[in-house]
Amino acid sequence: MNLANLSSPCLSGSSRPREYCGIFGIYGHPEAARLTYFGLYALQHRGQESCGIVTGDGYQVRQHKGLGLVHDVFNQPALDNLTGHLAIGHVRYSTTGSTILRNAQPFVVHHGGETLAIGHNGNLVNAQEIRHRLEEEGSIFQSTMDTEVIVHLMARHFRKGLVEALTEALTGVRGAYSLVLATKDKVIGVRDPHGFRPLCLGRLNGSLVLASETCALDLVQAEYLRDIEPGEIVVLDENGLTSYKNLPPVPNKFCIFEFIYFARPDSLIFGHNVYQIRKRLGVQLAKEHPVAADLAMPFPDSGNYAGLGYAEGLGVPFEMGVIRNHYVGRTFIQPSQSMRDFSVRVKLNPVREILKGKRVVVVEDSIIRGTTSRTRVKTLREAGANEVSMVVSCPPTRFPCYYGIDFSSKGELIAAHKTVEEIRDYLGLDYLGYMSLDGMVAATQMDSQGFCLACFNGEYAVELVGDFSKTCFESCLAR
Repeated sequence: MNLANLSSPCLSGSSRPREYCGIFGIYGHPEAARLTYFGLYALQHRGQESCGIVTGDGYQVRQHKGLGLVHDVFNQPALDNLTGHLAIGHVRYSTTGSTILRNAQPFVVHHGGETLAIGHNGNLVNAQEIRHRLEEEGSIFQSTMDTEVIVHLMARHFRKGLVEALTEALTGVRGAYSLVLATKDKVIGVRDPHGFRPLCLGRLNGSLVLASETCALDLVQAEYLRDIEPGEIVVLDENGLTSYKNLPPVPNKFCIFEFIYFARPDSLIFGHNVYQIRKRLGVQLAKEHPVAADLAMPFPDSGNYAGLGYAEGLGVPFEMGVIRNHYVGRTFIQPSQSMRDFSVRVKLNPVREILKGKRVVVVEDSIIRGTTSRTRVKTLREAGANEVSMVVSCPPTRFPCYYGIDFSSKGELIAAHKTVEEIRDYLGLDYLGYMSLDGMVAATQMDSQGFCLACFNGEYAVELVGDFSKTCFESCLAR
């Protein structure tokens, strides 16, 4: 996290929301590094800019990090060098920090003869304030990540013991965080008191596993045991698992965007299956917006599962009206100016025979900037669709997220400054319908009080600090 830019956490030009990170940890397995590699593979959707693994063998800590995807950063020699029975791993997408190697996690520090590694999923809203104070008191920072703030705060209390130092540090920070930490002989997992970001616990024979999502447990064939509770600290070591509830309890505020968009559909998040919730969102959407249509379709892969539920609820065929090219890399040779919209068309191509002469309703999970959706709608019309409508399985995203999601830069949340009718016209649609807030929550079959809904209603659970609040909020909303 680039603390110098923390006043504007939503910096990406992407028209899709992006999550901050994925974390994984394991204790008590001779192939800890290899299992962590596979765990990160399963969590790759949560971060594609950098990744890293740290291992411990009871005597020393080893690490390997790099920029790029998991399969690009790690090879057989790298994994062979990561010996030890414990490991933590991290995949990163930076919401504000530079994509440079020193910001890749896990972040490793040496203090008082001990080595500590930490991986973080989330965002601290008072990190800049703490950093300035610590620098004035003589602290020297090695990176621009908010994660490093936690380490500096811990360093002041290491004499009290690792758990006590961590508790003291976390008492001073505010925001969203799920953490994995490692020493030469321990793995620690932490979830913030509100529980914004997910973190689960699993068991693989005699080993214990931590992961952002259960899909990572599935890949390494670990049994899901439970979620780490909000505010809980768990220590995995030779004594097994020890749980601490040292942080003061506050109301749960689970990020509902995990269900809408981020998490893999085969994961359990906050104890509930993502696939089933997305399908129920689609069924509810059909009740709220029963569009007269010949077929329902998603833009793969974002609206697939809500689209299934919508088609079922509406009683119309579910079709794949566009086909995704799965072999498009992260970068490719850019087209000339005359080949406009190429970057969108190279990824999705319409099936004209399905679309021609049809009334089409597109099911989307969210609309952030709208630029990509606009191009895709145009493509459907050029393919011969008579009518193109769109329904969205969440309410308009009008407010920026401060808790670890990259939501557009400087007011580029389209719903923050356009009405639904204006968005419809901008996208070139015949009809546009968003899910109601109450309908969205009802479809999860969970308690509405347990969710963070700030990106929809502006009600932030954690107080924002100084310029972090004022600058970003005004730039994103006062338009």
